[in-house]
Amino acid sequence: MILNKQLKSLLYVVSFLMLGGVFFPGCSVSYSFTGASKMVGVKTFTVYYIPNRARLVNPNLSQQLTDALQEKLTRQTSFSLLEQDGDLEFEGQITGYDVKPMAIKTGDTAAQNRLTVTVKMKFTNNKNHDEDWEKTFSAYYDFDATNLLSDVEDEVTGEILEQLTDDIFNASIANW
Repeated sequence: MILNKQLKSLLYVVSFLMLGGVFFPGCSVSYSFTGASKMVGVKTFTVYYIPNRARLVNPNLSQQLTDALQEKLTRQTSFSLLEQDGDLEFEGQITGYDVKPMAIKTGDTAAQNRLTVTVKMKFTNNKNHDEDWEKTFSAYYDFDATNLLSDVEDEVTGEILEQLTDDIFNASIANW
């Protein structure tokens, strides 16, 4: 009981400071330790298969991205996954999968290469269409140019998928 009062007092102080020292009596702020904001009436989500439409195609990337986004939403929200027609719907396509030299060393050879993955996503909140959006997300990872992409691709794409799912989550659920 005392701990709850202390936590509540601490949250009021943090809210006060975050609002620039302005106090609004009667206003409440909703916090979540997972970063998810409260979405009124939302109980389910659907992540439709995200096809790869990039010029250069990694044959596993579509399924990996779809699975990674489903896993992140399952892990960090209390929403249930539906195959279709969820309260929240995520659909999109991979539009870019590109490797380019980055850091050049003596002799005009690359010291590092950069793999960039670009995804065009559409988010639909069937409980509040004011929150719907279509956005493009891009993430990259630099790796030593002495390595072939095929040798480091699993590690590199894993890092990129984590960044992409974080960005998509933050744009939709966390409303950042």
